[in-house]
Amino acid sequence: MSARLQLRVSPGASRSAVLGRHGDAWKVRLAARAEGGKANDELVRLLAETLSLPRRDVAIVSGHGSRDKIVALTGLDTDQIERRLAVASGRRKDPA
Repeated sequence: MSARLQLRVSPGASRSAVLGRHGDAWKVRLAARAEGGKANDELVRLLAETLSLPRRDVAIVSGHGSRDKIVALTGLDTDQIERRLAVASGRRKDPA
């Protein structure tokens, strides 16, 4: 199973975090700067860690040089992704 996720990314923040919804996308803050692919690498690391996925299952498919990105995720369905991001952003309590 796989899903695609729309993101609005803000690089150069004091710390990396999933903030919550931004329209149809998820707002993500990254500590890495947008130079030399550092922010994209940090985004993949953050999503893999937040969603409990191996890095190989997280791929940026669109928006490599933009704040608006589309990421392909393998191993989770859309509902699982939404729940885990909501928990990470503090919008929902962990059900376990």
